Amino acid sequence: MRETIDGASFTEMLLCAAAALEINKQHINELNVFPVPDGDTGTNMSMTMSAGATEIRRKKPNGVGDVAKCAADALLRGARGNSGVILSLLFRGLAKSLKGKDTCNSYDFAQAMSEGVEAAYNAVMKPAEGTILTVSRLSASAASDFAETGSDVELLLSCALESAKETLAQTVNMNPVLKKAGVIDAGGKGYVVILEAMLQSLRGEVTPESYDIGSIEINDAADFSRYDSGDITFTYCTEFIVNRETGKSADLLRTFLQNIGDSAVVVDDEEIIKTHVHTDDPGKVLTEALTYGSLLKIKIENMREQHSDLAGGADANDVKTDAPAEPEKEFGTVVVCAGKGMEDLFVELGADRIVTGGQTMNPSTEDILKAIEATPASVVFVFPNNKNIIMAAQQCVPLTEKRVIIIPTTTIPQGVAAMLSMDTFSQTEKEIIENADDAIKNVHTALITYAARDSDFDGYEIKAGEYLGLLDGALLGSDADISVLVDTLASKLEALSPEFLTVYYGEDVNADNAQSVGTILSDKHPSAEMSIINGGQPVYYYMISAE
Repeated sequence: MRETIDGASFTEMLLCAAAALEINKQHINELNVFPVPDGDTGTNMSMTMSAGATEIRRKKPNGVGDVAKCAADALLRGARGNSGVILSLLFRGLAKSLKGKDTCNSYDFAQAMSEGVEAAYNAVMKPAEGTILTVSRLSASAASDFAETGSDVELLLSCALESAKETLAQTVNMNPVLKKAGVIDAGGKGYVVILEAMLQSLRGEVTPESYDIGSIEINDAADFSRYDSGDITFTYCTEFIVNRETGKSADLLRTFLQNIGDSAVVVDDEEIIKTHVHTDDPGKVLTEALTYGSLLKIKIENMREQHSDLAGGADANDVKTDAPAEPEKEFGTVVVCAGKGMEDLFVELGADRIVTGGQTMNPSTEDILKAIEATPASVVFVFPNNKNIIMAAQQCVPLTEKRVIIIPTTTIPQGVAAMLSMDTFSQTEKEIIENADDAIKNVHTALITYAARDSDFDGYEIKAGEYLGLLDGALLGSDADISVLVDTLASKLEALSPEFLTVYYGEDVNADNAQSVGTILSDKHPSAEMSIINGGQPVYYYMISAE
């Protein structure tokens, strides 16, 4: 019987949870219902939890309250995707409840779990049942029921885990989308993995070292102290791990990196490519990396600034963001996008800072926060341009003294339309928000990508590798012939009577093929004004805006 959890035990529990998520992330990813390539729940939860594990290892906090706060702070800044943000909120509430405690008993921990659930639910505007929220809520409820009479914290976690597993099995019937696909919720599965690892750690059945994840770990920090700043030829130390999914040779990546920077190191096996390079354009590096497969881990550090911090005696790991830029104007903008053409377009539209990210590569809260702090304005508008990035952006609001306003764009075309509606010189804050909202409502977004896996979804039998078409998030179908999908899309757009059509073509598409797509659309909509733009975006062969 064990009646308390101390700081050392809780540290081990969290480290084991992070390791278990890393091991299980691909299985969690495969539970994602929709077959489009995306950041994936398992990857986002793992990267978020790993941020907490890294900070715990670095700071070595003592009491259970300090450990919880250390982890929660790091999870908040490292949160990626909606699942990662919700996970960080669960730990934020847990840390708030355990504040100041050296140890906690079963009642304390049950209360902390409940407060974590409350924090998560309060932050989600429209909580959906049959998700990680449901699994965590009923798990916390089971813990609270046990704590009324029981004092064994191992049994408490066991009851919480049992409830979480039972609820997870029922998520397939709670959520209509999951029921159609016949799968359990991916985020809920991730939460079960966390609880199971924490319980096993508390029982002494596993340790962080017992998880075999060494082959896919990246060092937590680089040592720049041996450099003089004048010796740093390129600014950004860029490290990442990419899945081998497209069959492209790692030798091609080595050649590319040698031409764009120095200190390039590429280590690969049958499943992954682990990469390090010093470059002035990390965005271009990551865009190229996506042609090999989905990104697993990313770390980008400014070597010049880190060298300056170390030369001044500061611990570079304590520098969470650069000093906020002094306001030079009232309004500024931060835009999330990927692809050289897209980045150039948003800069032309007035974006102050670009955060590289989007589908398959959700930026963290801290990535977005750094861009906000670097924007020389007192009010910063953020355009996430992806529904899975909005929550991470929202977490930035209380983390900066700048006024931050999230414009809830869920697609790149919405972001372009919202930016076009802005006039930061003559409009008030209220007018900017209202005009952006109106612009978003008038945009319909069609996407053509590829099916990441076999799926039977909403009456469509989809094969991995086929072209996949969507309109405003709804599946249009899949086909081995992309022109068939474009023709279907063109017909669907007839009901919308678009006045303007814009085709943004991706990095794997040439101008002639893009022109052919434009011709198909123009033939069906001769009165619409047509534009074709080289967006250079990864993942999506075409993004089509209809207004």
